Amino acid sequence: MDPRYPADALVTLGARALEAADVPPEDAELTSRALVEADRRGIASHGLLRLPLYTSALQAGGINARPAMTWVREHGATAVLDADSGLGQVAMATVTERVASIAKELGTGVVAVQNSTHYGAGAYWTERLAADGLVAVITSTTGPSVTPFGGVEKILGTNPLTIAAPSAGPGALTADMATSAGAYGKVVAARNQGEPVPEGWAVDAAGQPTTDPAEALAGALLPFGGAKGSAVAVLLEALSASLTTASYAYETEDIWANHASRMNTGHLVLAIDTAAFTSREHSERRVAELQEKVRGSAGPDGTTFAPGDIEHANAERHRSSVPLADSTVTQLVELLNSLGLPADQLVPEPVE
Repeated sequence: MDPRYPADALVTLGARALEAADVPPEDAELTSRALVEADRRGIASHGLLRLPLYTSALQAGGINARPAMTWVREHGATAVLDADSGLGQVAMATVTERVASIAKELGTGVVAVQNSTHYGAGAYWTERLAADGLVAVITSTTGPSVTPFGGVEKILGTNPLTIAAPSAGPGALTADMATSAGAYGKVVAARNQGEPVPEGWAVDAAGQPTTDPAEALAGALLPFGGAKGSAVAVLLEALSASLTTASYAYETEDIWANHASRMNTGHLVLAIDTAAFTSREHSERRVAELQEKVRGSAGPDGTTFAPGDIEHANAERHRSSVPLADSTVTQLVELLNSLGLPADQLVPEPVE
């Protein structure tokens, strides 16, 4: 079992590291909180594992610590934000506020983003919208890491798709997934921990199947679901980039490989106000009924979860303290030391 660390202390630690890279305190706290929330939900690939990458990119110029984000187009229920290469979490905080305002007024809102960067776990943003009675859909481009079905070359990103529907139950109905067979961050985490990745996740540089995460990173990840998953990934790539001046994955140099790379990441955020239809109460009650039906479908020896249940349970279990892999802790200590910040604040809780 991974050691656990106080959640509030981790948020402070992350914020101080980002501030040391010239991020304004409010933006640093927002970004760190989103990262720690991913760790609380059991999505370590999008948690504090990313903090050393963010700080290196901020120092090298790949991420703009103090962006001048601007609305470059506003038309009816749509808008386009230029994020000026700022932190993706800061861009998404701006976008979710705007798309919610549009949806509440017009019934639906769609906001596209250009010149952005990685925004962390998508569920963090869709569930904020769901809490306001909005069905939310978010997708994004990433760096080149995935080959289309039958291919070898890195053409696509992991192109995450996140959907959340508000529910009268204890948590939103939420799916948050990469369209690669495995998330890029999970492959990085496996490499850091010296563990293999599952079969079917990747090919090496010669196009041969591999379970070695280092060979997978040098080669390419595979789309989930064969040709069908590949088609979904390609369409999400198009939706995330083609509505703005954002770059496709194959047009970018990944920030993991070059911290100075301005990736011009594109996002698309859709929000639907449930109150614009039958009613918010009706919609949320019906979603809760579906969740319960899914949960009740298991056989006598099994357990069935509705989408989002596991992550919600993890977040509740880790409300005050968060488990971190030893490899992530080692990297965080190295990061704090390099920034001249005290590493002794990273102290695990006593094992009960």
